[in-house]
Amino acid sequence: STYPSLIGQCWQAHPGSVCSKGSCGKNGTRDQFQEELVIRPLHSGDIYASFQFRTLWDIDFLQERQKVSHYRLFPKSLGQVLSKFSVRELHISFTQGFWRTMQWGQPFIPSPPGAELWVWFHDTVSDVDGNWKELTNVLSGIFCASLNFIDLTNTVQPSASFKPLGLGNATDHRFLRYATLPREIVCTENLTPWKKLLPCGSKAGLSVLLKSEKLFHSSFHSQAVHIRPVCQDEQCTSKAWELRQTLNVVFDLYTSSQGKKEWSLFKMFSRTLTEACPLATSSKIYVDITDNPELFELNPVTPLLSQAVVLGDRRTYSVFDLTRAETFGQLCSLNLLLRWKGDSDMLRPLLHAERYVAGFGLQTGEIHTVIYNNHPYRAFPVLLMDSVPWYLQLYIHTLTVTSKSRDNKPSYIHYQPAKDRHRPHLLEMLIQLPPHSMTEVTVQFERALLKWTEYTPDPNHGFYVGSSVVSALVPSMVAMNTNFTQDQPLFSSFVPVKEESSYFVRVYTEPLLVNLPTPDFSMPYNVICLTCTVVAVGYGSFYNLLTRTFQVDEPSLPLEKRLANLIRRIRGVPLLA
Repeated sequence: STYPSLIGQCWQAHPGSVCSKGSCGKNGTRDQFQEELVIRPLHSGDIYASFQFRTLWDIDFLQERQKVSHYRLFPKSLGQVLSKFSVRELHISFTQGFWRTMQWGQPFIPSPPGAELWVWFHDTVSDVDGNWKELTNVLSGIFCASLNFIDLTNTVQPSASFKPLGLGNATDHRFLRYATLPREIVCTENLTPWKKLLPCGSKAGLSVLLKSEKLFHSSFHSQAVHIRPVCQDEQCTSKAWELRQTLNVVFDLYTSSQGKKEWSLFKMFSRTLTEACPLATSSKIYVDITDNPELFELNPVTPLLSQAVVLGDRRTYSVFDLTRAETFGQLCSLNLLLRWKGDSDMLRPLLHAERYVAGFGLQTGEIHTVIYNNHPYRAFPVLLMDSVPWYLQLYIHTLTVTSKSRDNKPSYIHYQPAKDRHRPHLLEMLIQLPPHSMTEVTVQFERALLKWTEYTPDPNHGFYVGSSVVSALVPSMVAMNTNFTQDQPLFSSFVPVKEESSYFVRVYTEPLLVNLPTPDFSMPYNVICLTCTVVAVGYGSFYNLLTRTFQVDEPSLPLEKRLANLIRRIRGVPLLA
């Protein structure tokens, strides 16, 4: 009741039906699988490719609560996780690189660098922390990641951010857990188990394009798994589990295309498409041709066109339906070709955020978070969530928020102080952004001195601090369709909203790299070397004095006397003294 009404409008209100016409069929009782690829030429000359695989499982754990033993399309490993740990929603992402919002615009599904995991548990769970710890260890084994390093020192319970994206309107944040690992490295061993969750694996359909050596040879790579309950029909009489696997990749112009402004499926993935996944009810490729033909030329040309409002902008797409035989032509192979014609101006996103560390020395510093509202005449609120490790001791009384050189008082602040070696800082604020403005949030901190066993193997590299999260309902330039029961692309229906005048956006800032006071870990080696040298010299000399024997050596005779004694010895005459 203490929350401002705006928070309830932005992050607690979700429609009861989150399904499309293709997924909510007439029977509504069968598992379904959909796949699609969205190709968006960026104004920087790069290519943004977004894969989305959607699996609907016709069962409701929230109501039936029985043990399920039959799995058709839904992966059994994830189904058992949902059942054992009473998971209501699960969202996990692995990202390599940083999404450059000012150059590439907004992604369809954002994610921070490293690993991110946030889970809503069912309200019947008694020991949430225990389930959370076991769940992270199980997911660590499923995805071959370092999620077992998630513990209470990097886990927070947001009070207003990360509301459920599926059915339900949960407000009790005791059943929500959020954690990030900004230093997590994403590689092939994470992609392989992710592909095995698909019904067709990497054998047929769009998944044949997921060649690891091409995907990781890019500027940005992000793979994610989102599980949530959704409706199966328009009246929401029956529910289902939705598994949405997403993979976003940005191919660099110069490293992937040798500086030539010409793209194709074969150049990007070293593969072409020959068939759709046999288990898929829908398999499509969308190519954003809104800027065509001024910016680029697409070949082959398809008569199928589709319009969708994505992130507040109406876009036009060429649609290639892989379930149709005429899509592949006489060669039975589909290889899309995009050839650039000219350059265009970059469009600045309406919402952008960045963060950096200021100060000098290894004692104190400042964290600056800058949020940009590029809308020319509309002001809107944003919800900022920041999780800071315990070894950066925040001085919350130094918190300042300024917009256009004026103080900007947040309408809602939730701060949970950290406990050393137990939990991190959690700061959430609802800030009103003036139109066409830059808002800066500043807070000072002091660096703590860790125990020598708490340092990483490379302590001089620094310690990572997770990204700040900015959530907002951004005003839309065009009217949006809020009827989610109609047939529409998957990439435009992940985050539903009720208002036609705005759309939901989540923005992540850069992770921070902070240096802490670090002892000289080479000193033990130096002490050992010095001690051994002193022992060798001192003890060796003393040992020689105790064990060595001394004898008196007579001085040797001159050469002439030795010759004379030789002659005397021969003659038998006494020798000379």
